[in-house]
Amino acid sequence: MSREIPVSDLMAVALARTIRDGEVVAQGVDSLLASLAILLARATHAPSLTWITVAGGVNPDPGTLPDSSTSPAWLQGTRAILGNPEFYRLAMRGGMDRMFLGAAQIDRHLRLNLTVIGDRDRPRVRLPGGGGAAVLAQVIPHVVVWRTRHTPAIFVPEVDFVTAQGNVEAVVTPLGVLRALDGRLVLDARFPGVSPEEIAARTGFPVLPPGPVRVFEPTRDELRILGDLDPGRRRELEFPRAPR
Repeated sequence: MSREIPVSDLMAVALARTIRDGEVVAQGVDSLLASLAILLARATHAPSLTWITVAGGVNPDPGTLPDSSTSPAWLQGTRAILGNPEFYRLAMRGGMDRMFLGAAQIDRHLRLNLTVIGDRDRPRVRLPGGGGAAVLAQVIPHVVVWRTRHTPAIFVPEVDFVTAQGNVEAVVTPLGVLRALDGRLVLDARFPGVSPEEIAARTGFPVLPPGPVRVFEPTRDELRILGDLDPGRRRELEFPRAPR
């Protein structure tokens, strides 16, 4: 494609493509980009997915992307409403296939930190915490993480605190897609205009595979449907002013 594709569009498509048709999918709090990705997957290659929103709705039909992942609009058209206890019981019974989670730090062992930056007892930054991430990352077989920044401070050799670890299979950032391979993260695809060398320089541990890295390309249909689902581009709210 000749025109430059916004990073938010690339990330939404990359997240959507991790979903398989027929899966039961959920996302965490403040997850507009992941919510949009689920909507996109349902409108394209995964029409039979079952979606449980953070608001408790099952298979909602909001029409377009609401302004918050906790908005009551996520209950529009829902077939049922699950409370927190039902949500976690379903996950622990093996009833969920895929979960989208965020993280403040990610390390080479695919461990996530959402708790503190620095020493646990005297942290430089105290984060909101992982909620149920410690459990969910263990019991949901496919966990996908996304960050709207990609720096060595985020991708660290060892996280300052292990909030969650388990079934992380992919990480999507403004630079590309990394996947789990033999217990470590390896670059799977780079976004247009991003070199493998840039990704290596902005990651705190080795991620380059021995061979060439493919360039990720969304289709025209995927980009068109994204525009229909989020005409106001609310997906940009998750990004800093300079997305990369």
